[in-house]
Amino acid sequence: MTVAKPVARRLTDWDEYTGRLTARDKVEIRARVSGYITKVHFKEGAEVKAGDPLFTIDPRPYEAAAQRAEAVLAQAKTEADLAQVEAQNATKLRAGQVISSEESERRLKSAAGELAAVRAAEANVTAAKLELEFTEIRSPISGRVSDARVTEGNLVTGGAGIATLLTNVVAIDPIYLEFEADERNVLKYRVMHKTGERKSALFGTIAAEMSLINEDGWPHVGEIDFVDNQINPATGTIRARGVFPNADRLMSPGFFAKVRIPGSGEYDGLLIRDSAVGDDQGSSYVWVIDAEDKASYRPVKLGPLVDGLRVVREGLKADERVVILGLMSVRNSAKVKPTLAEMTPSAPSAPAANSTPDKKP
Repeated sequence: MTVAKPVARRLTDWDEYTGRLTARDKVEIRARVSGYITKVHFKEGAEVKAGDPLFTIDPRPYEAAAQRAEAVLAQAKTEADLAQVEAQNATKLRAGQVISSEESERRLKSAAGELAAVRAAEANVTAAKLELEFTEIRSPISGRVSDARVTEGNLVTGGAGIATLLTNVVAIDPIYLEFEADERNVLKYRVMHKTGERKSALFGTIAAEMSLINEDGWPHVGEIDFVDNQINPATGTIRARGVFPNADRLMSPGFFAKVRIPGSGEYDGLLIRDSAVGDDQGSSYVWVIDAEDKASYRPVKLGPLVDGLRVVREGLKADERVVILGLMSVRNSAKVKPTLAEMTPSAPSAPAANSTPDKKP
């Protein structure tokens, strides 16, 4: 019969959830002015940087409109200068009583009107130049661009509500994971924050680990940076979001993923092999060998797996010897001949996965 002492370790319980990856930023690229597409500048599906050109709309009509607006502005400035000179002369002539007060007032008002016309013309020039600038469509964010929904030679329409969709750009590094936590666990986290056992994501970031459906363990390390402000009464859950680095660009929005977050603060725990645990009508137990080498039946309360060992929450002490092989031959209070071994299993040929909780919240 083989016995071993439990492994004492500082532990943290983890709660596991499922969710979907989403883009940190997503922008629909739409035409802001109408015209014919003369150039598509990007390779479909490629990465672009903020400010990179994506489409060019034929700028010639807008160049002509800008030149026309500048000409109107020049004319308005000339007329305003003339009106200003006449107003200054009117002031002098009125002082010498050469012209009537009505004529002097008319010239002053005319000068003010011409200055207002200059400001209106300047605004028209600004608007015309802005529309000319809109013919060069650039990416507002860095990310991966989709395909071109409109190709060269096609007419697009600008304006609110009717603007033609040209493509979209999504930011992919870092990437978000959105998931929902159930109400019971949410209350648990808030109580732990109140007692100082664990931080709440309501007041700061907390650690998170994530894996995709084709990955073992938890290879992606990030943090929870957002929790919504209300529970969804229809589902009894609250929306939360994790952020994870995506430097290799292998993760894309829409992927299914698992995420785990600390479900407790750190505590001193005991770990034993699963082979040491017996089942008695739904209750777990172990056999403990005392100082006289007699076997004792011991009910235990178990937790998740950590590095291949089972967490024992209650019922066991760190210096006790637990039967790990030969459980079927043990009888309560019977004397045995134990052989002491290590509780940690022999290293497998393949690398073991990280902590793998088997309990889902």
